Amino acid sequence: MIKDIIKSHEEKMKKTLEVLKHELQSLKAGRANPAMLDKITVDYYGTPTHISALATITVPEPRMLLIQPWDKNVVKNIEKAIQKSDLGVNPISDGNVVRIVLPELTEETRKNLVKVVKKQGEDAKVAIRSIRRDANEKVKALKKEGISEDEIKRAEDEIQKLTDNFIKEIDKLVEAKEKEIMTV
Repeated sequence: MIKDIIKSHEEKMKKTLEVLKHELQSLKAGRANPAMLDKITVDYYGTPTHISALATITVPEPRMLLIQPWDKNVVKNIEKAIQKSDLGVNPISDGNVVRIVLPELTEETRKNLVKVVKKQGEDAKVAIRSIRRDANEKVKALKKEGISEDEIKRAEDEIQKLTDNFIKEIDKLVEAKEKEIMTV
């Protein structure tokens, strides 16, 4: 019973960590990364479709993305979707492929990106702590079912260790992303 609670809450913590990893990947850090385009959808014959489902996305140079659609009729739609997005880049199209050249990040932009990264890290920590609180409440509720104080205390300690490990992992991810952003 206690193990099931701990296991299910550990899974929730893992999912929170995965969401953070994905969010951090989609941030532009001066280097091109296909994950930057994950949130952008293109109108494909009336259906909003992710660019990755319509094209091959490659990184021929550190600051360039190359998008090669399988259907050449969608090139203009991809270009428009990227222009409307919050990426702040101007796509270049030759009718067959779309190129995105990422500008060099200014010092101010880098600092703002670091703030965004820290906020995302903090949000993930809050989510982890919320999961911990939920797990502890469920474990304490087992007291009514005759589970001993010692077992409840052991379970709470185990939940705290899990929480600490995930918080450390979040700190490592945030620190690595900060370093990547601030590297010129």
